[in-house]
Amino acid sequence: MRKFDTIILGAGIIGVSTALHLQARGHAVCLIDKKDPGEGTSYGNAGLIERSSVIPYSFPRGFANLLKYALNNRSDVRYDLAYMPKMAPWLFQFWRNSSPERLTKATEAMLPLVESCVTEHDFLIEQAGCENLVQSKGWLEAFCSEEALNAFVKTLPSLDRFGLNYKVLDRAGFAATEPAMRNIAGAVHWLDPKTVSDPSGLVKAYAALFTQRGGIFQHGDATTLQQQSDGWSVRASEQVTARNVVVALGPQSHLIYQQAGIKLPMAVKRGTHLHFSMEEDAALNHSVVEVEGGYVMAPMRQGMRLTTGIEFGSPDAPANRILLDRAEKRARKVLPSLGKPVEAQPWLGLRPCMPDMCPVIGAVPNKPGLWMNFGHAHHGLTLGPASGRLLAEMMTGEKTFIPAEPYSASRFM
Repeated sequence: MRKFDTIILGAGIIGVSTALHLQARGHAVCLIDKKDPGEGTSYGNAGLIERSSVIPYSFPRGFANLLKYALNNRSDVRYDLAYMPKMAPWLFQFWRNSSPERLTKATEAMLPLVESCVTEHDFLIEQAGCENLVQSKGWLEAFCSEEALNAFVKTLPSLDRFGLNYKVLDRAGFAATEPAMRNIAGAVHWLDPKTVSDPSGLVKAYAALFTQRGGIFQHGDATTLQQQSDGWSVRASEQVTARNVVVALGPQSHLIYQQAGIKLPMAVKRGTHLHFSMEEDAALNHSVVEVEGGYVMAPMRQGMRLTTGIEFGSPDAPANRILLDRAEKRARKVLPSLGKPVEAQPWLGLRPCMPDMCPVIGAVPNKPGLWMNFGHAHHGLTLGPASGRLLAEMMTGEKTFIPAEPYSASRFM
């Protein structure tokens, strides 16, 4: 039996970042996952360190918007009708928390994490020596119709208080920026975010830094977690024990908190991606979100990554191509040089989401030594290092660099 100060369950961006920050504060840390680092949810995102996403993704309001989604034929959101009875209570909570007043509250709660995301990543990127995976050129929010573009541009002054840097591109400006694309009326070029050409590779680089500094990674089953008189134990490559355990399992976190008798309203949003080749030596210079279609085209090491919007369905159901086919149909109209898929099957990812749009970060009431760090929804990659630092400061009794109260699990208890 091997003893540590802290066991971290989950080797995605959240768990690895937490491990590095605890290690830097003198903790002997064992990082445990069934898979290698960066092979779960962290593998399949759009690769954005998203400093500009200051307003959380919320539930559509208004009858007209709801009707659009009720038809279930869109490329940005799809639902499995058979799964809706199980999903309905969570969706109702999400809808309630998307009211203007509560959305403002969520925005203010999330803002400190979002504002620190680039700086916190930069700190780890430099130490891990993986600058080659990260580009500092922002991303493009592109619109096919003039009407949609103009409507969005009118909302930009409301974001001035967040100090974001951006440029509005008209049709000609966009064509000059992305000559491979067609049928785009214009875009907003967000300049503060950074993009990652291999999100899994970034997590692996952070994990390599952790082990180079003496940290231990082991394959193991998080569900073997047991509370003991002096802490916690997990069966991994060997039996390991520690005073503290951090649950950073993303969409699988419920396996632990439910086992511990804790009720939290976490749900999962499904999403898929597929990589494509590019024809005629064409390329995208930036990651591009086609807003009306709700998908992302992101240049990656593996090819052009086409990521879908949101699918509400069973986390256990296999990946399907429904949203992906809808997105691909739209993508070929704006990117004619999009080539053939380089993989036979799409990748399926699960986004862990809380109904108030804030993650759970901190101690579990009445469970000494049990800590949580999950529920980051669409922004796990973005917020991993900042969330890891926040939790490490809480666990070591430091003054936290941002307020921790909005993320407490006690808000649901």
